Amino acid sequence: MCHGYRPEPSAAPAPAAARPASLSPSRAADFMQCPLLYRFRVIDKLPEKPSAAATRGTVVHSVLERLFDAPAAERTAPRAKGLVPGEWERLLGSKPELAELFLREDGSQDADRLATWLADAERLVERWFTLEDPTRLEPAERELFVETVLDSGLKLRGIVDRVDVTPSGDVRIVDYKTGKAPAPRYRETPLFQMMFYALVMWRLKGRMPRRLQLVYLGSGDVLTYDPVEAELLAVERKLRALWEAISLATDTGDWRPRPTKLCGWCDHQALCPEFGGTPPPYPLPVPAPRTAPDDGPAAPAGEAQGRMDAV
Repeated sequence: MCHGYRPEPSAAPAPAAARPASLSPSRAADFMQCPLLYRFRVIDKLPEKPSAAATRGTVVHSVLERLFDAPAAERTAPRAKGLVPGEWERLLGSKPELAELFLREDGSQDADRLATWLADAERLVERWFTLEDPTRLEPAERELFVETVLDSGLKLRGIVDRVDVTPSGDVRIVDYKTGKAPAPRYRETPLFQMMFYALVMWRLKGRMPRRLQLVYLGSGDVLTYDPVEAELLAVERKLRALWEAISLATDTGDWRPRPTKLCGWCDHQALCPEFGGTPPPYPLPVPAPRTAPDDGPAAPAGEAQGRMDAV
């Protein structure tokens, strides 16, 4: 799933830089949005400020997963809402830095802001009961980690919120979103994420998922899509091209920013050339440029991504 980017705790040292070894839906989306953002997150592993919205999404996901531990008759809205404070405390225990989300400027805790935030999470959980009936659901998997290696050698991995399986063996992949459903012209990114999961499940199980379902708790919408083989094969080709572009950028150190309206939400503007910044020194080795006269220059990462976009 995609809960938003979750940086490592700021108190822990960042792991040593290494070549990317696998691709997830969120990191694929990062590179397609902005190659430099991908570098900052995957190669440099730069810390990012915790987000109240992303953290709320994590808590809500945890509640909806844990609710299925209870017998069907006990999966009620009051019970689910009652799980919210405990899941927040559990998350805070593992990520103490999240406490800064609810601090005043003087460093004291803002209890009113925390209470409002918890109430918002409870409303999202309650809305889910208007969209699905958990007393009639018995998920085959929850928070399922999936990983497969394509014939090309590319390793794909991710976490699926929920997998439902009918008695006949049909598979439905379900993903919870705590935001609002996007307008039709902006649905490509969430659909790509779901097609990514469908491809991985198909390659793992040998059977194509029958349905993909996005549950938008922020707006109360449920979007469904039934994939076909040709579409999943096209996604596989796109992922191969995307990985080639990432590999080329990794080899050359050429990670170009792609300015969009989303730049306003980025934590790394101070390091971005589009905003007058300078990225940190590239932490991976870069081969010396070729000097033979008959050797043309290597294709820049931007050109490689252009080929990927054309797939």
